[in-house]
Amino acid sequence: MLTPLLIAAAVGYLLGSLPFGYLVARAKGVNIYEVGSKNPGATNVRRVLGSGPGNLVLILDAAKGAVATFAPWGYRLLSKGSAAVPATPALGATDYGNLATAGLLAAMVGHSFSCFTKFRGGKGVATGAGGFAVLFPLGAGIALVVFATALAITRYVSLASMLAAASLPFAAYVFTHSPVLTIVAAVVAAFVVFRHRANITRLRAGTESKIGQKKEGSS
Repeated sequence: MLTPLLIAAAVGYLLGSLPFGYLVARAKGVNIYEVGSKNPGATNVRRVLGSGPGNLVLILDAAKGAVATFAPWGYRLLSKGSAAVPATPALGATDYGNLATAGLLAAMVGHSFSCFTKFRGGKGVATGAGGFAVLFPLGAGIALVVFATALAITRYVSLASMLAAASLPFAAYVFTHSPVLTIVAAVVAAFVVFRHRANITRLRAGTESKIGQKKEGSS
């Protein structure tokens, strides 16, 4: 099992490392690492270049996580046939779920520490959301509702992202009673919060930018 896990993690990391935020901005003549918050995530791309490029980066970053999570299960499905593979890559129930989890976690690491951009990257929110849409769709849906609600009330993308991530382990515990999925969701939530530590400092200081603002140093 170790070799398939390593392969899933390697593929996930490379997928996650694809620097779509940098590439989309570069196509517009902008080095995203030099403007706005200097973060290649969809929020900064949207703030600097507008909703079109920002939404494109959001979709592409989410797709990285979804593909990295689905790929091990999809490969086994194609190679062994539907009769030999479970209907979904259920975490903890089969090796396929474990491989999917390895792909998801590695993709988030790759997105945040891309080997193609000197180990710089985004905060993993969209990539993690795409992966959980495959691994735990109900939880991803709940996180999306939490994100939209928090964003509508506070207008802080960073705070909404952290609250959405924090909702994942609670949703996993309540709706699946799976200790493994709950732990994985908690790890993802902790990673997202850790990547937002500078935002937390600005939120506490009252200097974090709200959606629609163009303020240097926000994300």
